[in-house]
Amino acid sequence: MEKKEKSGPIVLQQGDALVVVDVQHDFLPGGALAVPHGDEVIEPLNRYIARFEERGLPIFATRDWHPARHCSFAEQGGPWPPHCVKDSWGAEFSAWLQLPSSVTIISKADREEQDAYSGFEGTDLHRRLGELGVKRLFVGGLATDYCVLNGVQDALRLGYTTFLLVDAVRAVDVNPGDGVRALAAMEEAGAVLIRLEMLA
Repeated sequence: MEKKEKSGPIVLQQGDALVVVDVQHDFLPGGALAVPHGDEVIEPLNRYIARFEERGLPIFATRDWHPARHCSFAEQGGPWPPHCVKDSWGAEFSAWLQLPSSVTIISKADREEQDAYSGFEGTDLHRRLGELGVKRLFVGGLATDYCVLNGVQDALRLGYTTFLLVDAVRAVDVNPGDGVRALAAMEEAGAVLIRLEMLA
């Protein structure tokens, strides 16, 4: 993957927040809607989480939290198998993901008739970030070509400086190359592609 990434150290500061996207059992190997190699995001995300915790910076985790007859499910005419049904094992965050007790959980697509790929859609995420004075978002998780893509695009539209954690995302790739195209689309929209070693 040949992508332009930011050079030079990035210093975490007040006004920064980490957004961990949908690292739930159903999107991991063995889950109902598994992202290929989705478990590979957990180790780097844990390292990002530790960096933000050390500096006392806020951490958010989004999750699909669907009712049993959600409109995105194939039985209801949607494109996906049932997944992340609220209060089910599949909807839980991975036990290997080291979310702190202070994490703010954002549940999305929790009404039968409304789907949402972005953590901003139909939630209070933007308001909560505003209350904390957040200006820069660092985003990783699952999946590159769906919920990460849509969340990053919304963050940019809302005026956040947005860093995409390229070592902590993986794609569904329903069509081969979807993940690479999603990275290009996010970069073109203004996201900055970074890796953990680029944080000061």
